[in-house]
Amino acid sequence: MNLDFGVNQALVEDQYRRFLDNPMSVDEEWRVFFAGLAEGERDVLQLPTSALTGGRQGDRSALPTPPRQHSSYGELAWNLGRFISRVRSRGHYYAHIDPLGINQEEDVELLPEAFGITAADLNARVPVEAVSERYSKQTVGEIIEHMKSTWCGTVGFEVMHIEDGDELGWLINRIDSLDEVKISADERRHYLQCLTQAEGIERFLHMQYVGAKRFSLEGLETVIPMLDELLEAAGGSGVSQAVLGMAHRGRLNVLCNTLGKDFSELFTEFDDRDSTDFIGRGDVKYHLGQIAQHQCRDGNTVDVAMCFNPSHLEFVDPVVVGRVRARVDKMNGSADGARSVLPIMIHGDSAFMGQGVVFETLNLAELEGYRTGGTVHIVLNNQVGFTTSPSDARSSRYASDVVRFMRCPVFHVNADDVEQAIRVTRLALEYRQKFGRDVCIDLVGYRKYGHNEGDEPRFTQPVMYSVIDEHPSVRELYARKLTEDGVIDEEAADTMISEHRARMQKAHSDAQEKSNKLHVVADPVWDGYVGGLESGVGDVGTGVPEPALRELLETITTIPEGIGGHSKVLRVINMRRSALEEEGTVDWGTAESLAFASLVAEGHFVRVSGQDARRGTFAHRHAYLTDPKTDRRWSPLCQAERDGGHFEAWDSPLSEAAVLGFEYGYSLEAPSALVIWEAQFGDFANGAQVIIDQFICAGEDKWESLTGLVMLLPHGFEGMGPEHSYARLGRFLQLCAEDNMQVCDCTTPAQIFHLLRRQVKRPWRKPLVVMTPKSLLRAKQCRSELSELTTGTFQRVIADTSGTPTDGVTRVLLCSGRVYYDLEAERQTLGRDDVHIVRLEQLYPLDGNALAEVLRPYLSQTELVWVQDEPWNMGAWYFIKVRLQAIFGDDLPIQCVARAESA
Repeated sequence: MNLDFGVNQALVEDQYRRFLDNPMSVDEEWRVFFAGLAEGERDVLQLPTSALTGGRQGDRSALPTPPRQHSSYGELAWNLGRFISRVRSRGHYYAHIDPLGINQEEDVELLPEAFGITAADLNARVPVEAVSERYSKQTVGEIIEHMKSTWCGTVGFEVMHIEDGDELGWLINRIDSLDEVKISADERRHYLQCLTQAEGIERFLHMQYVGAKRFSLEGLETVIPMLDELLEAAGGSGVSQAVLGMAHRGRLNVLCNTLGKDFSELFTEFDDRDSTDFIGRGDVKYHLGQIAQHQCRDGNTVDVAMCFNPSHLEFVDPVVVGRVRARVDKMNGSADGARSVLPIMIHGDSAFMGQGVVFETLNLAELEGYRTGGTVHIVLNNQVGFTTSPSDARSSRYASDVVRFMRCPVFHVNADDVEQAIRVTRLALEYRQKFGRDVCIDLVGYRKYGHNEGDEPRFTQPVMYSVIDEHPSVRELYARKLTEDGVIDEEAADTMISEHRARMQKAHSDAQEKSNKLHVVADPVWDGYVGGLESGVGDVGTGVPEPALRELLETITTIPEGIGGHSKVLRVINMRRSALEEEGTVDWGTAESLAFASLVAEGHFVRVSGQDARRGTFAHRHAYLTDPKTDRRWSPLCQAERDGGHFEAWDSPLSEAAVLGFEYGYSLEAPSALVIWEAQFGDFANGAQVIIDQFICAGEDKWESLTGLVMLLPHGFEGMGPEHSYARLGRFLQLCAEDNMQVCDCTTPAQIFHLLRRQVKRPWRKPLVVMTPKSLLRAKQCRSELSELTTGTFQRVIADTSGTPTDGVTRVLLCSGRVYYDLEAERQTLGRDDVHIVRLEQLYPLDGNALAEVLRPYLSQTELVWVQDEPWNMGAWYFIKVRLQAIFGDDLPIQCVARAESA
């Protein structure tokens, strides 16, 4: 027998060799073709290795077409393989995923005749076991019908871009068998009950609170049984905890029907009887979080936490994964730990593609310092933004296209097909648990009303809403299906509605007796920690006894044999060790390292994250050594770990918003840890301004949520240009109120040592913003005696250290940060003993008593001058002027020396 493929002969032979070794190593059309060859035809292809030379391996543009006269079965198998491959790769374009049917496309490119398959071929049987065993006994026509109903039905499977062969093969097998996933009658009735509750709460609120904003879920109620099934499946696959993040669309529905929020509490929040009591405080009801326990039908339980979220939609995403990573780390960061904690994100279609923080967060998924074992994403796709149509909202076909760079599966689901949505949910969870990677469900539905219930959507989407007006609800369609299938009768289905309505009416009556204060569920992980005013907590000693401190310094500067590092880095380590000598001093990096080492030695967790965080932007930290020959990393600080304490530092991707949000989320789960985000330069923090404004500064006021997150922001005008000089100190001070955070600008290594330790040792938990230095990191004048680290605590105000008496002083310079050293040098140059310099190390909360105590000797006989490095309209001047006037009145007038104002 002679199979002549002409110029492609070597290519065919090479593909066949690979097929024999591993069928999944070749493309699908090759597998089908080879599986369909007759026995004799296969023998012809088994040639010696020498015959494979000279082939054009990988030339996919010239795939062979076997001559019909030699192999009719081979050609049919080849054509069928091309059809199957095309359906799997492009079938989602023609799937019926839009319940409104507005943009349905004809599947002209998937007609069998386009692949050379004729009507006479439909009853033929072709051996295609290499593609899927389920096809082995089916005719060509049955295979075609099955492929189109599976891959072009009410789910569009977008998976063929996945590069990993094992993952792809596993997914294809599961998708081809999806119709075999059975759903029992009891489960179907349960899903109808879920839909009844989802629809019921929306309709009750619509009638009871006319015109009130609730951001209705109507048109996408299927997500409620999906979430129920996701938690059920999670509980059965080893998940014990889930963290959920979502924006406000459907949030109230999820809070009540998934997390069990009491209806009466919700109705109380809608009543809003004393609204003036909360103007400018707290938050709206559809931003609140919740903690609940999902009781699975099989007896398992899953603890579920919904993250609070402002109106900024997708900015909760990094917070979710940060919280999950902290929980996983508590389980020693193992793979089993990652499988035990499930992150779930529910997105809006427009925001998912529109907000850059989504991509930044997705990019964290496979990075060692941020990996969580995969997130289940659900896109609530109502096919319209506020008033913006998809054609104006994105440059790609799908709302989910942002995840394609991750090479993870995407399932586009018609929200009216409840049972397929359930099957896909199970598949998504199974994939996540098996492969530890993200998976996305694009749930395509519609929005019954406008963006909020007071908007008129027909102004901007009249055609869509003419269809929506006539479209039955998801619950109505599913009840009709179950009635037709004999699973439930109409009377029982109607009883579900009446019973649920009665429960809501009872809860509405109960709500009249309750306070309208927003109900915030306390997280027990924060027991023992407090917020409120700083004056309500005392200081703690943060010094480390000298023998222990010396032992720590020796420990972290001892490099074991076999550990390599760059010669300059080793020199830095040796210089740190010199502080052990008599009259030895510590620089900034040494003091910081000793703070970390002392905390991990006391059993605390220390996590530092940011661009170049391991080395430090200005090469002061060197928390890790990298072997010049092997690139192996090792941290000297790991030698100090005791009693479960642990140090880690991570070089983050070039992202501010997602990484800061991640670390904020991490801090929410780790109150006893020192969690630090360091900006490469302080001004880069404005790339994460939403996280700062909406979460870090306001979280306690809005959600009674505490955090001890530390932000280290390099700051100081040192000739590097405006972009790398100013960390927006004035902006942070403008955000300060009600002791919501701490803002410090330290001047000595001892101060940063005590400040970092104070952040952990006090039970008072507030964000800490530190203006960190650049040139001072190695400046000879910016050093501290080792003894300064052994006693005391952080000093909010440092009085003049010149030793000259106060009675001869004519001017007091008040400053913070790096400019102190410029002033001190100038004072010594000029010999001005009549000038004293007072350092304000903690700008907020401003300790008026301590400042008054330091300045009291100067009252009425001196002039007070605030001196700052920054331009006049920046820095702390506006803040200080008002605060000092409130403390001293006219007794100590103040003026400012600063650079000229600048834009």
